[in-house]
Amino acid sequence: MTLAELRKVSIRKQLKIHFKLRNGMECIVTENGLAQVPALKAVPDFNLEEELAAASEFLVEPVAVPDKKSDKKNPPIPRTVTREELDRMSAASPSTGAPVEHDDE
Repeated sequence: MTLAELRKVSIRKQLKIHFKLRNGMECIVTENGLAQVPALKAVPDFNLEEELAAASEFLVEPVAVPDKKSDKKNPPIPRTVTREELDRMSAASPSTGAPVEHDDE
């Protein structure tokens, strides 16, 4: 899985996806597809694509949608997934670029 694919999954499924970097920092891919390393204070000495390739475990956090009263009582629960599970989520996610056929008649 590439960073671009991870970003697409986070946007399509409205998830925050966390993974640990080898230097101990954490990367968070937001539901908007933005990859952030909150502890980063200077120009990084690592390649985020390579760090993602080395990651084997991810924390998947559904983004709460505050439009229902029941959502406030039962907020979405983050869960840990493996790379294989995340790959399956990516494969199951529909592509937005797929052509749609319309019957004009």
